[in-house]
Amino acid sequence: MRLSRCFLAAILSLAIQLVAAQEVVTLLFAGDAMQHKSQLANAARNGIYDYSSYFKHIRSEIAAADIAVVNLEVTLGGPPYTGYPQFSAPDAFASALKDAGFNLFLNANNHILDRGSRGLIRTLDVLDSMLIAHTGAFRSDDERQLRCPLMFAWNNVRFAMLNYTYGTNGIVPQAPVVVNYIDREQIRSDVRKARSLNADIIIANMHWGDEYRLLQNREQDELADFMIGEGIDIIMGSHPHVVQPSRIVTDYRGNISNVVVYSLGNFVSGMVAANTYGGQIIKIVVEKAPFRKARIRSAEYALVYRHKARVAGKVDFAVVPVAMAERSYANDGMEPAIPLGEDDYRMMMRFAGTARDLFGRFNTGVPEYLPGIFRRDTCMAPNFSARIFGD
Repeated sequence: MRLSRCFLAAILSLAIQLVAAQEVVTLLFAGDAMQHKSQLANAARNGIYDYSSYFKHIRSEIAAADIAVVNLEVTLGGPPYTGYPQFSAPDAFASALKDAGFNLFLNANNHILDRGSRGLIRTLDVLDSMLIAHTGAFRSDDERQLRCPLMFAWNNVRFAMLNYTYGTNGIVPQAPVVVNYIDREQIRSDVRKARSLNADIIIANMHWGDEYRLLQNREQDELADFMIGEGIDIIMGSHPHVVQPSRIVTDYRGNISNVVVYSLGNFVSGMVAANTYGGQIIKIVVEKAPFRKARIRSAEYALVYRHKARVAGKVDFAVVPVAMAERSYANDGMEPAIPLGEDDYRMMMRFAGTARDLFGRFNTGVPEYLPGIFRRDTCMAPNFSARIFGD
């Protein structure tokens, strides 16, 4: 009996240790980060570009994630700085995104060649100089062979990050630069390589779909099903500039096996068309227990809104978490933590109402969460780039 009790105590102790040893990784995905002419004009301050207002309301939410991903839908092509239709943003814009907590930038989008191949190369050079991990575009095929998929590990979970675009606005990359275009055979090959490198979770970021359409098209559905069949775990969409629905796929036990987000919408831009002045961020939690495969624990969305406020003759842009702004205004008699004017608040709520109605009808298994609930005292480790295999 004594041996039996000791044995049971040992088993219980081991079980407690294994539960405690479970690794958890939080990923956050944001949509299109753009720089239109209106943004350039209003960020220019005494010979510099000041983006200090942009992310002050959402910085803590971004920094709370282990991996924070954003679609850099501009080039860093150097002056003269230009907005639509051919973007070249100040380097300070990328620096502001990094300071906000983003540590992985996506470059495969239809604007990466707006300044030609030289602009692409300069963009990658600037990101490297800032120690920002990136993928989707490469200086050469040799670099692509080395860096695609982008492999990294966090809390003993190995990730493979992929990024593809439907096109580059008719501009053809000039050798030796390479842009990842959507090609099923290339995707299949990249996934096989990721598996050979023992990736636990494979993520594909897709620049696809129809602009300004709130629902995905048939091509997106078919491509998502193809990628799930090939073994991709998480699919994140951008390009439509408006939000589109999300869905999860579950296995026979009811566990999440795949997450598909058809469009994140805009993160920050100067666009004014209906539903383009907001977007969603997606928070995904991945866990890995000892002796078990990594799995997706949850996938949730939060809405963000691009607020504009006139200050000292300039218009300051700011990304505002919608739910936080709502809570601020729900406190009667208290000064709002996020001071939106009445007209701006109504505009935000029109966007939020459209998005929530859309998601209520078409989202499957991806609920809304309230930013600010998940917090951590430490921000991203400064040596994230050093964890990229091959650096």
